[in-house]
Amino acid sequence: MLTDTTPSSVKLTSDLRDRIKSLAHARNQSVHAIMVQAINSYVEREERREALRQEAKLAHEDFVMTGLHLTNAEVIGWMDEIIAGKSPSMPKCHI
Repeated sequence: MLTDTTPSSVKLTSDLRDRIKSLAHARNQSVHAIMVQAINSYVEREERREALRQEAKLAHEDFVMTGLHLTNAEVIGWMDEIIAGKSPSMPKCHI
Protein backbone atom coordinates (compact mmCIF):
# COMPACT_ATOMS: atom_id res chain seq x y z
CA MET A 1 0.00 0.00 0.00
CA LEU A 2 1.26 3.47 -0.88
CA THR A 3 1.78 5.95 1.90
CA ASP A 4 2.37 9.68 1.79
CA THR A 5 1.18 9.97 -1.81
CA THR A 6 0.56 13.13 -3.77
CA PRO A 7 -1.54 13.21 -6.92
CA SER A 8 0.39 14.02 -10.10
CA SER A 9 -0.73 14.65 -13.61
CA VAL A 10 0.94 13.16 -16.68
CA LYS A 11 -0.26 13.78 -20.21
CA LEU A 12 -0.17 10.57 -22.26
CA THR A 13 -0.89 9.97 -25.90
CA SER A 14 -4.06 7.99 -26.47
CA ASP A 15 -1.93 5.18 -27.97
CA LEU A 16 0.23 4.91 -24.85
CA ARG A 17 -2.80 5.12 -22.58
CA ASP A 18 -4.44 2.26 -24.57
CA ARG A 19 -1.27 0.17 -24.30
CA ILE A 20 -1.15 0.71 -20.54
CA LYS A 21 -4.83 -0.23 -20.23
CA SER A 22 -4.24 -3.37 -22.28
CA LEU A 23 -1.27 -4.39 -20.15
CA ALA A 24 -3.16 -3.67 -16.94
CA HIS A 25 -6.07 -5.80 -18.14
CA ALA A 26 -3.74 -8.67 -19.17
CA ARG A 27 -2.09 -8.61 -15.76
CA ASN A 28 -5.28 -8.07 -13.82
CA GLN A 29 -3.88 -4.86 -12.35
CA SER A 30 -5.04 -1.28 -12.32
CA VAL A 31 -3.74 1.28 -14.78
CA HIS A 32 -2.50 3.20 -11.76
CA ALA A 33 -0.49 0.21 -10.50
CA ILE A 34 1.13 -0.30 -13.93
CA MET A 35 2.09 3.38 -14.15
CA VAL A 36 3.50 3.48 -10.61
CA GLN A 37 5.56 0.34 -11.30
CA ALA A 38 6.83 1.79 -14.58
CA ILE A 39 7.82 5.10 -13.04
CA ASN A 40 9.46 3.39 -10.07
CA SER A 41 11.47 1.08 -12.35
CA TYR A 42 12.57 4.02 -14.49
CA VAL A 43 13.63 6.14 -11.52
CA GLU A 44 15.56 3.27 -9.89
CA ARG A 45 17.39 2.55 -13.16
CA GLU A 46 18.21 6.21 -13.73
CA GLU A 47 19.41 6.62 -10.14
CA ARG A 48 21.82 3.71 -10.67
CA ARG A 49 23.00 5.28 -13.94
CA GLU A 50 23.52 8.64 -12.28
CA ALA A 51 25.45 7.06 -9.39
CA LEU A 52 27.70 5.30 -11.92
CA ARG A 53 28.12 8.54 -13.87
CA GLN A 54 29.09 10.40 -10.68
CA GLU A 55 31.54 7.63 -9.73
CA ALA A 56 33.13 7.82 -13.20
CA LYS A 57 33.32 11.60 -12.96
CA LEU A 58 35.10 11.38 -9.60
CA ALA A 59 37.48 8.73 -10.94
CA HIS A 60 38.31 10.94 -13.92
CA GLU A 61 38.87 13.95 -11.67
CA ASP A 62 41.18 11.82 -9.50
CA PHE A 63 43.09 10.71 -12.59
CA VAL A 64 43.43 14.30 -13.81
CA MET A 65 44.73 15.39 -10.38
CA THR A 66 47.13 12.48 -9.79
CA GLY A 67 47.91 11.08 -13.23
CA LEU A 68 47.95 7.61 -11.68
CA HIS A 69 46.81 4.89 -14.05
CA LEU A 70 47.26 1.36 -15.36
CA THR A 71 47.65 0.54 -19.03
CA ASN A 72 45.22 -1.73 -20.81
CA ALA A 73 48.00 -4.32 -21.25
CA GLU A 74 48.70 -4.28 -17.49
CA VAL A 75 45.04 -4.84 -16.64
CA ILE A 76 44.62 -7.59 -19.25
CA GLY A 77 47.77 -9.36 -18.03
CA TRP A 78 46.52 -9.16 -14.44
CA MET A 79 43.07 -10.47 -15.42
CA ASP A 80 44.61 -13.29 -17.49
CA GLU A 81 46.47 -14.48 -14.38
CA ILE A 82 43.25 -14.39 -12.36
CA ILE A 83 41.44 -16.38 -15.08
CA ALA A 84 44.30 -18.89 -15.02
CA GLY A 85 43.52 -19.53 -11.35
CA LYS A 86 46.38 -17.51 -9.87
CA SER A 87 46.02 -14.86 -7.18
CA PRO A 88 48.21 -12.03 -8.42
CA SER A 89 48.43 -8.70 -6.66
CA MET A 90 46.88 -5.80 -8.49
CA PRO A 91 49.52 -3.97 -10.57
CA LYS A 92 50.86 -0.77 -9.06
CA CYS A 93 49.50 2.43 -10.54
CA HIS A 94 52.00 4.74 -12.15
CA ILE A 95 52.15 8.20 -13.71
